[in-house]
Amino acid sequence: MNDQAPLAVQAGDLPDLYRSGQAKRRRARRNRILSYLAGIVVAAWIAATGDWATIRAKYFDLGDMREAFPDVVTIGVKNTVIYTLGAFLGGVVIGVAMMLLKRSEIRPYRWFATTYIEIFRGLPALLTILIVVFLTPIALGWQFPVVLGVDSGGTIALALVAGAYLAETLRAGIEGVPRGQVEAARSLGMTQATTTRVIVMPQAFRLVIPPLTNELVLLLKDTSLLAFVGTTTTTVELTQFGRNAFNDDFNGSVMILAGIMYLIITIPLTQLVAHLERRNKARR
Repeated sequence: MNDQAPLAVQAGDLPDLYRSGQAKRRRARRNRILSYLAGIVVAAWIAATGDWATIRAKYFDLGDMREAFPDVVTIGVKNTVIYTLGAFLGGVVIGVAMMLLKRSEIRPYRWFATTYIEIFRGLPALLTILIVVFLTPIALGWQFPVVLGVDSGGTIALALVAGAYLAETLRAGIEGVPRGQVEAARSLGMTQATTTRVIVMPQAFRLVIPPLTNELVLLLKDTSLLAFVGTTTTTVELTQFGRNAFNDDFNGSVMILAGIMYLIITIPLTQLVAHLERRNKARR
């Protein structure tokens, strides 16, 4: 009897637990409905009180948008993609180098890598861009060359920032590789360098593909910070392209178009990140 008493109590509690769960689900459903209604009310109020003629003229002027073609693609989008890919590739190279130095057994190498990572992760990206693009040419007395139609100074500045973040991302990927595989490789006579190159790095890169892709998306958006460095009309990225158009006629339609172009690029990339993360979870 004593052994069965706790079971009887637990069984008696089941209806109460069920009713409690039902009540929580009803409250959650009610809160969702209230939030939807609040959203509908706000949208209706904006629709009823908004000056849609002015909004359409100042933000969605199709004539201004048509005039921006094809330059918005052949200049704005093209330069944005070049800045992004150049900075990302440079960031990967820097990130791999800093990650290896931070994992080195030589203490000064570790100090250098740690200092680099902490500085460029701690500084605002805009400040880094201004230092590299503005102060460096003045201090050294020379200008960054134009490479592939874009200002290489902006690409280098973004690569320095990306490298600091990618170094930590890659380090986390390496630490995610099972230690037993490293020990097995060393027991077979592989050197530390060979083990890292053949065993660790391929698996680490596979683990960090989703965060690397996410960093690529963030880097794409960070190219908009180059709008503050006064790029020329042929080296502008999307944000500066829209800003120049706004300065010409004080109409924001081309800036909205630039935003649409960003979304056309970033939404597929963010969906790719989500897909890669789901696939990684399915493999575990």
